[in-house]
Amino acid sequence: MTLITGRATAAHWTEPEGIAPRGTLILIPGRGESPELYERFGRRISSDGYRVHAVADPVADPALATAQVLGATAEVRPYVLVGSDTGALFAAGLVASGRVTGADALVLAGLPVSPEPTAAAELAAAEAPRSSSWEAELEARTACPTHRGRLAGQGLRRGALYEPVPDGWESLADLGRINLPVLCLHGAADPVSPLADARERYAQAPRAELVSITGGAHDVLNDATHRTVAATVVLFLERLRLGAELPPIAVSEKL
Repeated sequence: MTLITGRATAAHWTEPEGIAPRGTLILIPGRGESPELYERFGRRISSDGYRVHAVADPVADPALATAQVLGATAEVRPYVLVGSDTGALFAAGLVASGRVTGADALVLAGLPVSPEPTAAAELAAAEAPRSSSWEAELEARTACPTHRGRLAGQGLRRGALYEPVPDGWESLADLGRINLPVLCLHGAADPVSPLADARERYAQAPRAELVSITGGAHDVLNDATHRTVAATVVLFLERLRLGAELPPIAVSEKL
């Protein structure tokens, strides 16, 4: 189900009839993305009993996105903030700053990082006009043909992926101040936020788990491996339901 709210769209997916709800997720999209782009993720997660509410792009309207997050009710716990790209920074910033105090955990996907200047970085900056073409943006975002088709529709502001992160967002998203379980999801082949740089940033969170996705691009929640990613999120949520210590459920045994 999709609900129009104010100047933007907030999308909602709920558990199937007859299934007891198991938790609440507030999803914050990345640069230039509308909530509807996460329909596949929302439907898949909600089919396992978790309610998913996607809010507006905080880069386009931070006040509206903040109001939507703060106005969302955690009908069923655990209550988890999920962010992709700049949405991950925004989610972390809300928790680290104390604006959101009731979350039980975070899921951060494709967290943007600003690597230290290097010769390679300077060369990449010089080639920015070529790399910011629509074809290059699609390749950087996802290898999934279905999601590429959706991105070509009305739900994405083209070129937004190459716009700078808003001033102050990276410092506000101080992962060292977040003492909650954090699931970090990152494409191993992410050309926008290289895994090696992101790993250092994720490691600042005291209780973070990093799962890298082999061959994954930047839009890790909507990439070709979206089924594996969704399954990873559900397993994290199921462990969270057992306690903040995330006790293991499925244990791989050596034979």
